[in-house]
Amino acid sequence: MKVAIIHDWLTGMRGGERVLELFCSLFPDANLFTLFHHKGSVSPQIERHPITVSRLQRFPRTRKTYRYLLPLFPSAIESFDLSGFDLIISTSHAVAKGAIPPAGALSICYCHTPMRYIWDQYDVYFDSGDTSRLVRTVMPLFRDYLQNWDVTTHNRVNAYIANSRFVARRIETLYGRPSTVIPAPVDCRFFMPNDLPPEEYYLVVSALAPYKRVDLAIDAFNRNERRLVIIGDGTESKALRARAKSNITFMGRLTDAQVRDHYQRCRAVVFPGVEDFGLVPLEAQACGRPVIAYVDGGALETVVEGISGHFFFNRTPESLNHAIRVFETMEFSMDIIRKRAFEFDSSEIGARLCRYLNILLAERGLPAITATEITRSC
Repeated sequence: MKVAIIHDWLTGMRGGERVLELFCSLFPDANLFTLFHHKGSVSPQIERHPITVSRLQRFPRTRKTYRYLLPLFPSAIESFDLSGFDLIISTSHAVAKGAIPPAGALSICYCHTPMRYIWDQYDVYFDSGDTSRLVRTVMPLFRDYLQNWDVTTHNRVNAYIANSRFVARRIETLYGRPSTVIPAPVDCRFFMPNDLPPEEYYLVVSALAPYKRVDLAIDAFNRNERRLVIIGDGTESKALRARAKSNITFMGRLTDAQVRDHYQRCRAVVFPGVEDFGLVPLEAQACGRPVIAYVDGGALETVVEGISGHFFFNRTPESLNHAIRVFETMEFSMDIIRKRAFEFDSSEIGARLCRYLNILLAERGLPAITATEITRSC
């Protein structure tokens, strides 16, 4: 069986790339197709596969500017020649699901979310005060085209997998398609507690992008003067650093081992955004640390109130600070928190994914796969 895996872009290790690692384990001989590949930015487990990039890779300075090529993404993803492949798997949060499968091939999409840039997050990305006048002028000309393309290409996929019930509802709303929910995996063998008591700091682990709402956490900690550590980098880095007081420390981008060390030592992880799923709360819980999260999105499916964390109900500094004060009166068990994370462990999710894929493969008369030992490459 010849397998092609389509991934939007390979520019760093985030939640989507953890799912991609899982597919790479299940299909070790698969060919990868992606719009952009920045060599060395993803794990060896991914990079050992043959990788085909789109013609957009030839544009200059794509490491920093690739998102501004969004109007060209549909034609670029459609340009891949997938003839001869029996199984097409797309792991998609943008355009990967729109790749054109050959006649008779089985096409399965693991959907992290329908394309946020043109739907619910359009204003955040392209119509905010921080967006250049050129982008604010040009993008409205393409939004209708991109939305129409996103909707009309849904039928190139035979079966959808959603990473959360939250995303499954969006797939149903936008595409009119059902989906099977299989969450993204967390590696509980790598993310694990240490034996030391927590230190007196709170932690944010996030890309510094507008919709992540790291600004909300900064405003709250500017007022409460507790210590906050922020791990991550992104387009909002400069503005967020200028916004923060001296009790807030920016660490930039760290290795997985360094991130794990901060999870293990923090008092709690603060999760202020609305994520389609969000691996950060699970990584924190795997390390035995509770999460203070906004009560929406994927956090509702991973964090259990009073068991593995505490929610706040309004996206304001006042509401977050109130939740922090309440959290500091609560007691949590490291073992119970970690037990919650094990429900999403890589081995469990890999087995669930394997069982579901084998049902779809059997319906097409394609050979079954085996859930091999799921390992991570760090």
